[in-house]
Amino acid sequence: MIENPPLIQIKKKSSRKRPSEEQINGFKNIPTGFICDALNGYAALDPIIKPLSIPGKKVKHIVGPALTVFSGAADVLGMAIALSEIQPGDIVVNGVSGFQGTAAVGDRIAGMIKNNGGVGLVTDGPMRDLDGIVETGLDCFCTGLNPNSPFNSGPAKIGFPINIGGTTISSGDIIVADSDGVTVVPFDKIDEVLKKLDRIIEVENAMDKQVSEGLKISQKALDYLNSDQVVYFD
Repeated sequence: MIENPPLIQIKKKSSRKRPSEEQINGFKNIPTGFICDALNGYAALDPIIKPLSIPGKKVKHIVGPALTVFSGAADVLGMAIALSEIQPGDIVVNGVSGFQGTAAVGDRIAGMIKNNGGVGLVTDGPMRDLDGIVETGLDCFCTGLNPNSPFNSGPAKIGFPINIGGTTISSGDIIVADSDGVTVVPFDKIDEVLKKLDRIIEVENAMDKQVSEGLKISQKALDYLNSDQVVYFD
């Protein structure tokens, strides 16, 4: 017979990696698409996890280290306990195994994340209490809305790697989220990605300038058209 695990398991702050402020600031205002380019095309969570739709509110660009919380399906106890672990600037990443039958969290948890200095919430479940969430001002990314109530019984794990949106996220990975979705920069690749971003930003800005000045087709596409790699048929 399997013994019941501890109700709440917490990885100590001293054992959790955390990027420097300089590293975090390096991702400020960098579009999520650029993050994906720097990670060989793939850095985004499943697009089912998207900005919480708030009428009249523009989706903000947020950046911060992940604080991971695994609650399991239909349970919110882990999130309630995790409030004690938030450090200023954190983005709380809450895994509920993709369960859609109840809300993962509501406005009170969102408000307390904000009160503790958190800058965002990412979850693979829905949320509830939209009007209250709007009042908190917390930027949230989730699968939608569902007013059904979660339980408050556990078990849960805080600070350990979790699987969410098709990706494994560890506390200390950098989350970059905007109107296109949520991306993850693994802690061990932060400096590598920052170096790549310098070149990506340069190239993207140059292309944007050409398009704004009337560019109709890229030189690379023209080169293909003038090669034997393109064949026309009647």
